Amino acid sequence: MTDLQYCYMMCITDITKDGECMFVQIDFNSDEAIYLQLRNQIIIGIAMDAIKEGDPLPSVRQMADNIGINMHTVNKAYSVLKQEGFVKLDRRKGAVVAVDVDKMRVLDEMRRDLSVVLARGICKNVTCEEAHQLVDEIFQAFSRGHSK
Repeated sequence: MTDLQYCYMMCITDITKDGECMFVQIDFNSDEAIYLQLRNQIIIGIAMDAIKEGDPLPSVRQMADNIGINMHTVNKAYSVLKQEGFVKLDRRKGAVVAVDVDKMRVLDEMRRDLSVVLARGICKNVTCEEAHQLVDEIFQAFSRGHSK
């Protein structure tokens, strides 16, 4: 891996009750903020059922040390996850996965996010059929992981 492709992949240990490992990939050369990359990786972990309801996330300090980033960056990711209804923050337990089941809010957020993604695809001549196929593939992959 060259310096231009520098990407850090870490295993978050003790994140699940059964001690399984979840991999988080952070690309330090990406234009996307590190706290958003971390947030996205945790959301994907929840969708894939690698992180389950009630599982504690590593402490801010532990996560920052493992990835090699500032604690404020991890704290910001956890705060955004809390705002979005993916975790709750507990003084004694830290960040714990607690998925908010407000389906209408989720659908509104998905509509907003998908609107931009689909507009980008249309600008690049992606067909409706291609977009549907891609969404179906991704949804099925997450559904398989989440149904374990």
